[in-house]
Amino acid sequence: MALVLAESAAGGAGFLFLTPLWGEVRPGFFYLTGAVVLVLAAGAAATAAGAYDPSTAEAGRVAAVLSASLAGATLGWLGLMLARLRPAARVFGVATVPLAVAMLVAFARTTGQSFGLSVFQLLAGALFTGAVLDGLLLGHWYLTDRKLTRTPINRMAWLLIGGVVVEAVAVIAGFGSGSSPGGSASKSLNPLLTLGGSASWIAIGMVACTGLIAAFIRLTLRGARPTAVQSATGFFYLAVITAFIAELAAKVRLLP
Repeated sequence: MALVLAESAAGGAGFLFLTPLWGEVRPGFFYLTGAVVLVLAAGAAATAAGAYDPSTAEAGRVAAVLSASLAGATLGWLGLMLARLRPAARVFGVATVPLAVAMLVAFARTTGQSFGLSVFQLLAGALFTGAVLDGLLLGHWYLTDRKLTRTPINRMAWLLIGGVVVEAVAVIAGFGSGSSPGGSASKSLNPLLTLGGSASWIAIGMVACTGLIAAFIRLTLRGARPTAVQSATGFFYLAVITAFIAELAAKVRLLP
């Protein structure tokens, strides 16, 4: 759970500040998304703090501290926004992105897989969940900003499609690796598959479902009616469910 929450916080912050949203949407969207990232980062810190393992205690402690730091930094730029210091808030917000990447790298050190593969899987998960999260929030934002063009949500739909592709590669790459024999992920769930193997199949299925939903979002947004954005937002709701399940299943292989 700590891994999935950390990925979502990192992805949400990344898409918020590394895409042209700053000049496209009103400040209220940054308050909304920033509050969600704050909760996710704080949740990652809390769950990481409660999941120390003796063999990776130092790495886990660093990951928990960086998660808490991301939550604090997010609160910081939200405070600057409230103080109407928006240029400083933007700079502070951009600075949270490398902090979020460092947090994911720290979490990668706590897994039972190779470090490089773990980093790739966590970054892929951040891209995947971040696109779903920001896409959903952006779809809702169209209800408050009727003059907003379709450019931001069209971009987010394409980013989601890209995230699906990268996440599929990451899940498939995890098939050939996993925890050492005797670990949680290597225990048998049925006579044919281990727990980690079964979870990987579930993850691939949910990633495929998310990809199908992303295709529906793109097709829906091709319509000229204003209700097309509302329909796309409904599909983003489904994508949140499938993406969350996919990430939980995919991270079973990272259990020690």
